[in-house]
Amino acid sequence: MTGAAINTVVNLLIEAGSASLDFQDSVMRDLPCKRLQCDEIWSFVYAKAKNVPAEKRGEFGYGDVWTWTAIDAESKIIPCWHVGSRGTQDAYVFMQNLAGRLAHRVQLTTDGHKPYLEAVEGAFGDNIDYAMLQKIYGAESSEKRYSPPECIGTKRDIIQGNPDPAHVSTSYVERQNLTMRMSMRRFTRLTNAFSKKLENHMYALALYFMYYNFCRPHKTLSQPYATTPAMAVGLTNRVWTVRDIVGLLDSKSADSN
Repeated sequence: MTGAAINTVVNLLIEAGSASLDFQDSVMRDLPCKRLQCDEIWSFVYAKAKNVPAEKRGEFGYGDVWTWTAIDAESKIIPCWHVGSRGTQDAYVFMQNLAGRLAHRVQLTTDGHKPYLEAVEGAFGDNIDYAMLQKIYGAESSEKRYSPPECIGTKRDIIQGNPDPAHVSTSYVERQNLTMRMSMRRFTRLTNAFSKKLENHMYALALYFMYYNFCRPHKTLSQPYATTPAMAVGLTNRVWTVRDIVGLLDSKSADSN
C-alpha cells in the first residue's frame, strides 16, 4: 500500500506508539472523573498458551496476555491501562496507576475478579466508593461453542464507602472491550493477526487509546457538536487528527534534543 518496506512501517508504528504512550502518561493527570468501571480483556502474543514452545513457557510475552482498562462512565475517557497477567501483582500496579491520575474521590465498579479487592484497598485506602458486580451465568450449551453462557442475573456487593447502587455497573467497560476487539485485528478471536511481539502489542494499544481518547468523537458526547473523551475532561478543545498524533514524533524528537 505504501511502497515502503514492512520494517520501515513497523518502526514508524513503534515510534508513534512510544510517543503516544509518553504523551498520555504526562497529560492524564488530575482527571475530573466521577464514576469509573474496570475490567480485563484477554489476548495472546507469539502463540496461544498451549502452543508456546517449552523453552518459552512461563515467560511473560509468550501466550496469554491481559489488558486491564478503566473507563469513566460520563466522559468515556480511558485514563489508563496496563498490559500484564491477570494476577494480584498486575492488579495492584494497574490500580496504583489509576489512583494517581484522579483529581478526587470516585465511585468504582469492577467485576468479581478477586485480585481487585487487595489492589483497590492498597491504591485508594478508604478514599473510594467501591462495589463489585458479579454476573450469574446459566449452564453452558454444547451447541454454542463460541458463545458465552447466558447471564441469568447479577449480584452487587458493596466493598468500600457508599457507592450509588444506580451506578454500580460494568456495561461501559464491557462495551469498550468489544470496541477494542472490533478496532484491533490482533484482539479478534480465532485470528492469525495476533501480535508476534509484546512490544508491538503494547505500542498498538497506545496508538489505539490515543486515537480513542483524542481523535474519535464519542456518539454519546457529540451533541450539539463532535466531542472526544479528551475534550469532555478538558485535556483539549478540539478533535485531534492522525496528523496530530504523528506530530507527537516531532515534539518527542525536539524534547530529546
